[in-house]
Amino acid sequence: MNLLDAGQIRDALGAGTRARLDSLDVFDEVDSTNSRLLGQPAPAPGRASAVLAEFQTAGRGRLDRKWLSPPSTGICLSVAYTFGDLREGVASATLAVGIGIARMLEAQGLAGIGIKWPNDLVIRDSKLGGILTEARAKPGDTFSIIVGVGINVALPDIDELRSDIGRVIDLATCLADVPPRNRLASGLIDSVCDALAEFDSNGFARFHEAWPKYDWLHGQRICMDHSHHSSPGVCQGIDADGALIVQRGSERRRYVSGSVRLFGQDGCGPA
Repeated sequence: MNLLDAGQIRDALGAGTRARLDSLDVFDEVDSTNSRLLGQPAPAPGRASAVLAEFQTAGRGRLDRKWLSPPSTGICLSVAYTFGDLREGVASATLAVGIGIARMLEAQGLAGIGIKWPNDLVIRDSKLGGILTEARAKPGDTFSIIVGVGINVALPDIDELRSDIGRVIDLATCLADVPPRNRLASGLIDSVCDALAEFDSNGFARFHEAWPKYDWLHGQRICMDHSHHSSPGVCQGIDADGALIVQRGSERRRYVSGSVRLFGQDGCGPA
């Protein structure tokens, strides 16, 4: 598989992304692309920086889970972005990015992609990728986040791999003609930057309208793990601020954070 090339990736970016992107770095190996950006100054409001790596020695997912990807078999990307105003509900930016990435992959011919709230990309009931968003406050009225994205492109020994939702899948399994990784990397950077700029300007409303198309959890029986407790229920979409809505009997609960396990998974009992 061809190695990532910063020049090719930059040349394929959309005009809007090129206009707001301060830097684009590609590394053979880093501890974590998110950590690499966390060690750099945050971009100015409305600006972004991007880092890609062929291999992460300490890749991270949500809740301190490890993100494991053999060298050059996927896309390991992080984008730093600074919002113009400190806004409430910035946590829903992860969902906005997920929708942006799903739309980009659809444009590449990938049908049936869904999002497992709040950050997993799912197809054929298997995990294709994930998103890790980390916030970083700045002095004044701005707010910076770093969005890490991992996408499986062509994994070896894929049948032996497992994820927090069960099976693992890659683009090579789903597409007869997988786009070159440099083009995928450009598309991912575009989709993340576009989604964050839209979120920055107009909030979550348009993404909330689009959510039902990608809502992989809707109607599924789950256990919601939060604050050292586990609550069973049935997922009923998200609220206008991105909070997960879970029905338990006659009660509807909202969750702005937590970990979702499917019915029957890891001891998750009946809802």
